[in-house]
Amino acid sequence: MKSALALMALGVAALPVAALAQTSVTIAETAPVVTLNVTESVEAAPNVATVGTGVQTRALTAQAAMQDNAAKTEKLIAALAKAGIAKKDIQTSGINLSAQYDYSNQDGKPEGPRFIGYEASNQLTVKLRDIKKVGASLDAMVAAGATNINGPSFSIEDPSPLIQQARGTALKSAKTQADFYAQAAGFRTARLVSISESNSGGQPPMPMMQSARFKADAAPTTPVEPGQVSASVTLTVQYALDK
Repeated sequence: MKSALALMALGVAALPVAALAQTSVTIAETAPVVTLNVTESVEAAPNVATVGTGVQTRALTAQAAMQDNAAKTEKLIAALAKAGIAKKDIQTSGINLSAQYDYSNQDGKPEGPRFIGYEASNQLTVKLRDIKKVGASLDAMVAAGATNINGPSFSIEDPSPLIQQARGTALKSAKTQADFYAQAAGFRTARLVSISESNSGGQPPMPMMQSARFKADAAPTTPVEPGQVSASVTLTVQYALDK
């Protein structure tokens, strides 16, 4: 019997150190666990407006369409710079050139498409950092030759303070709910086990409404109402209910 025990001890001692190091112990949570999904949002006034603008031109040749477009786009960019918009806030978002055809039937005759020239376009994405001047900036773009405008889209450049605030509110709300479940189920406390988060910041919570404003002694400026933007945090938290 002693020999057998000695052999067993020798066998354990002879195990490689690496094999012993791989041993792991997992202790499962034995208390009931409640899982909560909590979303909280914080709203604030935006400080950035993003606008898409650009120029479209047509000509009989591709080269003429591109050259005309280049000249008008340079004029538009110069007007944006003159309005105080920094170069870093003006970005080319797309340049296109395509042949144009007339597909309508002439005199009721079923003819094939008729080539009518080329269309060139240059699209810009512009950040406007003075929210009060967004309407005037849009008017200036059109006056400088812009043929299309998209937006504005409002946001907050640094939403992290709002996200932090929403995070704290969400965690407090989760704790309140967990305590309620603990007491209702006859437990003493709710102990935090895990937290996971997803967030979004500085985006419009709903479409912006516009209202007309006119000046009796000047041409009307395009009305723009920035409204509020929202930063939100969603927490998935787990609480163990302890006796």
